[in-house]
Amino acid sequence: MALLEVDDLHVSFNTSDGVVRAVRGVSFTVEPGQTLGIVGESGSGKSVATQSLTGLAAGAKVSGSAMFDGLDLLHASQREMRHIRGRRIGMIFQDPLSSLHPAYTVGWQIVEMIRAHERVPRRRARERAIELLDLVRIPNARARVDDYPHQFSGGMRQRVMIAMAMALNPSILIADEPTTALDVTVQAQVLKVMRDVQSEFGTAIILITHDLGVVAEVADEVVVMYAGQVMEHARRREIFYQFHHPYTEGLLASLPAHGATRDRLTPIPGSPPSLLANLDPCPFVPRCPYVFDKCRSEVPPLTPVHPDEHHRSACWLAPDRAVDFEWKSSKFREIAQTAHE
Repeated sequence: MALLEVDDLHVSFNTSDGVVRAVRGVSFTVEPGQTLGIVGESGSGKSVATQSLTGLAAGAKVSGSAMFDGLDLLHASQREMRHIRGRRIGMIFQDPLSSLHPAYTVGWQIVEMIRAHERVPRRRARERAIELLDLVRIPNARARVDDYPHQFSGGMRQRVMIAMAMALNPSILIADEPTTALDVTVQAQVLKVMRDVQSEFGTAIILITHDLGVVAEVADEVVVMYAGQVMEHARRREIFYQFHHPYTEGLLASLPAHGATRDRLTPIPGSPPSLLANLDPCPFVPRCPYVFDKCRSEVPPLTPVHPDEHHRSACWLAPDRAVDFEWKSSKFREIAQTAHE
């Protein structure tokens, strides 16, 4: 049974310029212990979709359903959501400095997180905070528990955020661009910490990122979003070896290669559409290299790509494109090999 089932999620905002339809009919499930990667360019609706699940999309009009342990998160009361946030669903945000209070020690903040949901003595909560800091590999955790956020590096602060998010052993951890501001070495360390924490507690992770390279390292399944919609949904291996949607192809082509072979980056032409506008039946039409008349007249449904019922794509291109795709790019092969490993 799925831990989280999101069905036909719509999120919109009333602005002075009109209604912004930020999320349009998104559906996905998360299984216990699974890592779901949600990828796409900035403005694709990734963060808004997950923020709406935790009641953090202020001023949004939300519809659809998001069933979590028998409760529809989209229709839960404020009291129910206060109980779920932190305790059942942990969150890691992109910039830890905006989430950690500069005037309090990291230990104090973790202790308060624990005591806000559980009736435990402060001393016991402090020991738990030290254990968590040690778990996420903060050196000399017992001494550093009394340090302030500015005394930690960016990567260390992100580890503190992971420790805080895991303080109550949540069932789901939502990580919103957790490695964007970090260099590649520290990024790898933070991702390993997340994998270790998941292995220790069996936590499901929803990883939001624009970087398919990060997804290749940790995700079990991948949802590719564009203009508030799901363009493609598949297991990690299918996304890299047998992708179907032209937008997924564009994201892969824009990734830098590593090692001896270095191809020139191939950006996706044009820009994402304004979500204030009425979009073509397929929102990727203005940027798609394969567009034909049907793309402008009929909405492509998110349907299975032959022969894998689990692999779905919202595109009118022939299903066997995913199966017969020729790996002419050494960069694609390298990224796919990373995903396979």
